[in-house]
Amino acid sequence: MQKTNNSTNATDLLGKKDLVCFSHLRWGFVYQRPQHLLSRFAKQQRVFFIEEPIFYDGPSRVEINQDNNLYNCVPHVPHGTQGEELINVQKQLVSDVLSMFEIKDFISWYYTPMALQFSDHLTPDLIVYDCMDELSAFKFAPPILKQLEKQMFSKADVVFTGGHSIYEAKKSWHPNIHAMPSSIDKEHFAQARTITEQPADQENIPHPRLGFYGVIDERFDIELLREAANKKPDWHFVILGPVVKIDEADLPRNENIHYLGSKNYKELPQYLAGWDIALIPFAINESTRFISPTKTPEYLAAGKPVISTPIKDVVNPYGTNNLVHIVHTAEAFVAAGEEELSNENKKKWLFKTDKFLADQSWDKTWSDMVEIMSRQITTKAINNTAVKSKIYV
Repeated sequence: MQKTNNSTNATDLLGKKDLVCFSHLRWGFVYQRPQHLLSRFAKQQRVFFIEEPIFYDGPSRVEINQDNNLYNCVPHVPHGTQGEELINVQKQLVSDVLSMFEIKDFISWYYTPMALQFSDHLTPDLIVYDCMDELSAFKFAPPILKQLEKQMFSKADVVFTGGHSIYEAKKSWHPNIHAMPSSIDKEHFAQARTITEQPADQENIPHPRLGFYGVIDERFDIELLREAANKKPDWHFVILGPVVKIDEADLPRNENIHYLGSKNYKELPQYLAGWDIALIPFAINESTRFISPTKTPEYLAAGKPVISTPIKDVVNPYGTNNLVHIVHTAEAFVAAGEEELSNENKKKWLFKTDKFLADQSWDKTWSDMVEIMSRQITTKAINNTAVKSKIYV
């Protein structure tokens, strides 16, 4: 099959099938892989993004927020609903959405195997599992998750992975699995190279500034930040993002650490523009074993030097290509920072970085996914026709 190069042709490969996505993430929480990919589907076809339920005082219902072809569906369930009752309520609410919008020819797209409990009655034309993380290793993960993921692999027609390390770990689990590392919107983050006006809550923070954006949870190396801030009190650490699943009281509160809270995706280049170095300070533990941080190519597209802990999907390819500093200790962190801050000529590194990123884009990742999905739909149609022919002969 000839590879596609533009979004219109790519979507045409799927016809006008609706896409029904089941996600453990909120659409409006942090703009990341699901939003990048599904917003591209929504340019040509309807996308129904079904979130986990919100518990409240009231009857079961689905709140639907529409943005052109994107329908954000948020189940609301009465407090105290649990177990089989909760599964049945969610199953009914999903059926209500399909009935309300006359969804018949569709693709089921999963970010969480937990959703199989209330979606196994559906009959989609294709089942896709976009395995972006090892969810069973995350804090508070339900024990049943591993069992459901095995079911997910047995049911899925196509599996994508959010990085190479998780692909290597799971490639023997499915005959049609593909590594699709998270990519970048280069034009968006390249704005940071020319922006001069600083956000109000950052403009008075002294330089040098070392920044991070993302979710601050069990994956974040709190102690590394604490040690680095203690060792270099004249460096200022700018931390953007929500704090979840950990106690905010455990975060270091040095005067040179600045927690500025959550920022929306559009604002990120403005903050990046004012940083001297960008950070990926993740702890090395089970929850980070297979992560592929989207922020790595985003930081580089912004033209910022990057210091990262040895996350596998950062080490390879970014560390091995000498595009990112990989550090194991606070001492090495400080040494890498001092090296970058004293480097007054980054042209050679920047040229190499831009060349490396040249072929990466969310449009390309999405287009490659569509092509694989289209092939599988065609294969299923041929197989179904063959089966029917045998039945009626």
